[in-house]
Amino acid sequence: MRVGIIGSGSWGMTLAILLQSKGHETTVWFYDAEEMRQAQDTHKLPDYLPGIDLPTNLTFTSNMQVAAMEKDMVVVAIPSHTVRTAIASLDSILEPETIMVNVAKGIENDSLKTMSQVLADILPAHDPNRITSLYGPTHAEEVVRGMPSTIVSAGPDQTVTRIVQEAFRTETFRVYTNEDLLGVELGGSLKNVIAIAAGILAGMGFGDNTLAALLTRGAFEITRLGVHLGAREQTFAGLSGMGDLIVTCLSTHSRNRHVGFELGKGRALEEILADMKMVAEGINTARSVHQLYQKTGVDMPISEQIYHVLFKDKPARNAVADLMERDPVPERHSID
Repeated sequence: MRVGIIGSGSWGMTLAILLQSKGHETTVWFYDAEEMRQAQDTHKLPDYLPGIDLPTNLTFTSNMQVAAMEKDMVVVAIPSHTVRTAIASLDSILEPETIMVNVAKGIENDSLKTMSQVLADILPAHDPNRITSLYGPTHAEEVVRGMPSTIVSAGPDQTVTRIVQEAFRTETFRVYTNEDLLGVELGGSLKNVIAIAAGILAGMGFGDNTLAALLTRGAFEITRLGVHLGAREQTFAGLSGMGDLIVTCLSTHSRNRHVGFELGKGRALEEILADMKMVAEGINTARSVHQLYQKTGVDMPISEQIYHVLFKDKPARNAVADLMERDPVPERHSID
């Protein structure tokens, strides 16, 4: 299979290494030409995958159209807020049978579209049944080292999701399929906001009781919004729901948790972001969740507090206090 990877960050390059190891002819697009030259010369990507040697038979390019042209599969592995502007240029050059595999996690500000919906919007000539997303609890730092991991290939056409499943699966990378594309994408995107909250709690010195409460109630509010938007409730108990929530909230690999941890210690958001090479998707997604709350009226108390901490300078301790002092309700209420 001929595959183009749009994005050379830790996850894009990890998937490129995985696909190349399975014999797929893989081309990786670099946004930064200097990083591409470094990767070509040293076969390393120290800012994203320290200690990992890149395969010498990977092909690199700084021309996105070259990466996507005449490919059986194109993997979109760039930050979610760049997908609309970056990928629109590919509409006229994609083959009709090309499968688009989105791995960017986020909900677009203002349009409130998931990434597969954005791709369908900007690629009007492309069959939407050939647009999928690959989401799950899979930190690149572990997948690239062959640690057993699981993920979900989601899309409306089972034949297409099974092709993606077969393309990516290895003895250490198990791929499931799911027809609930909306639910899979919402679960994998909304959990990033909860992960910022998890980091804040850790940075403030709170313990296991607090974290358990956050994960449980965070999962509930993600499910509540997802069901309201038309996703299946059971999807949020799966790998791209609870699974991704657990790994992103608990792992030191998590960029979103890192942002929250630093906020919890009292650092300013601008200062934290200035020190980061990679993108914490939960920040932009927090804006989108706030917009969804305003549009739908679905109660998202944790996500709303994170929005106010990130963008309205609300002290984290005040946010925690406001959550704890909300009116008492039954544990399970208003799921739909």
